[in-house]
Amino acid sequence: MHRVFKLLVFLGCLLPLGWIVWQGVHQQLGANPIEAVAKFTGQWTLRLLLVTLMITPIKEITGWHGVTRVRRMLGLFAFVYGVLHVATYVALDQFFHWEAIFEDVVQRPYISVGLVAFLLLIPLALTSSQWAIRRLNRLWMGLHRMVYVAVILGVIHFWWAVKTDIRWPAIYATIVIILLGYRLTRSARAGSSVGVSAHYPHSTGGHG
Repeated sequence: MHRVFKLLVFLGCLLPLGWIVWQGVHQQLGANPIEAVAKFTGQWTLRLLLVTLMITPIKEITGWHGVTRVRRMLGLFAFVYGVLHVATYVALDQFFHWEAIFEDVVQRPYISVGLVAFLLLIPLALTSSQWAIRRLNRLWMGLHRMVYVAVILGVIHFWWAVKTDIRWPAIYATIVIILLGYRLTRSARAGSSVGVSAHYPHSTGGHG
């Protein structure tokens, strides 16, 4: 059953890529296909990052521990779409004109913010294996909390890029706020439970 679930998630993550390729082959990307591809891959990077961050709340609220089996896959697919997003800009938009790219990074804040968000995803992708988890031990959790910084910067990048139609950036920002609020509330409850256990050693910690 778990294998079927992972296969369905894998195929679901591939569907957006297949869709944009199909649109490109059939010349249905509009008047500016490069911009369309960049926007599409950027949005799917954000969407998959947000879904990845939803895994823990889903597990804790529903009790469905099997959902955690696809978290790594979702995170890696988010990184893949991020690579495609950056590659579209570097290769198709700027044709590897590094001087122009450097000027964009310096002069256009939304590009510099997006670059930082992407750079933060690189160490997360490189340390997503079980081997890295064992080697880094407790440091791994601290490192992978940077995903929250990356997704916040990604939303800012998208918000500044669209300029006028901010409906989707606003939706993503709302989801991020909810997820951060959930995490902070959970951390506060955990801290409260630790404090109770410290004062009353025989406490069962029922509110943890």
